[in-house]
Amino acid sequence: MKVLVVNNAAPFQRGGAEELADHLVRRLNATPGVQSELVRVPFTWEPAERLIEEMLISKGMRLYNVDRVIGLKFPAYLIPHPQKVLWLLHQFRQAYDLSEAGQSHLDFDETGRAVKAAIRAADNACFAECRRIFCNSPVTQNRLMRFNGVSGEVLYPPLNDGELFTGGDYGDYVFAGGRVAAGKRQHLLIEALALLPKGPRLLIAGPPENEAYADRLRKLVEDLDLKDRVELRFGFHPRADIARWVNGALACAYLPFDEDSVGYVTMEAFAAAKPMLTVTDSGGLLEIVSEDTGAVAEPTPRALADALDRLTADRARATALGGAARKLWRDKNVTWEETVRRLLD
Repeated sequence: MKVLVVNNAAPFQRGGAEELADHLVRRLNATPGVQSELVRVPFTWEPAERLIEEMLISKGMRLYNVDRVIGLKFPAYLIPHPQKVLWLLHQFRQAYDLSEAGQSHLDFDETGRAVKAAIRAADNACFAECRRIFCNSPVTQNRLMRFNGVSGEVLYPPLNDGELFTGGDYGDYVFAGGRVAAGKRQHLLIEALALLPKGPRLLIAGPPENEAYADRLRKLVEDLDLKDRVELRFGFHPRADIARWVNGALACAYLPFDEDSVGYVTMEAFAAAKPMLTVTDSGGLLEIVSEDTGAVAEPTPRALADALDRLTADRARATALGGAARKLWRDKNVTWEETVRRLLD
């Protein structure tokens, strides 16, 4: 079976979706009787009217000598094929829940609203033609049903390289990995740490979404006199380094706004038996992060400082929470073997 995985390509931006696509192709190629390749379609969402052309590019593509297509993200998943399966990581949320929340750039004028309507129409036509639709989390599944009236099956992404995240000593720092961006709110962790003179060290590591936010964090560390307690490691890092930082942490932290899934940062922490600190509006993380596996706080420096103190002041408690986190994730039995089987069924 020849399987083509299709995803978007935003030049010089890489996150969980790109990691997932690469690992999916690798796992497919390790499956007897399967050949797989990845196609990345260049994509930009600004200005709003450009989205019409982006959709037409994908809808106008034709794929030959392919037995199965697995689509991951808009608009690449619009590429037509009679044997197409979606593994929906998220839709173009500016046309859906972000519009409803008043956070979409498509609601400023008639052109944007027309583009939003075109996106919904294209999605509905695509969904009706798919062989099966999987969603990466209940959050994505519920959004699909709510806005499109389409039922999807939850298929959690497995941890790509779980063998690296074995756990280890519980050190003296909190690790915050993943993409560094305003929407991930690493600045709140720095501000919270400033309220805990005797708190842990903080290590933030990941590629910055833009230099402006990286500069904001550098200035915050400087202004709050935290240079001895906060380490900023911006950029892409080898997976072995990420695993080493997770395995040696006392706890991990991830503060995204309304994440679609539990997130790779969370999965890595749980696999390594580390408790996770997150916030009440983090979305999909709240499916597994709770006071039983870490700490959940309001997204304010003071609330996060209090939660951070509870989580790290008692090492025995942090260890117990980390053990509960590992057990919860293992009990879900999310494996690549089962994932590939369902996608090819």
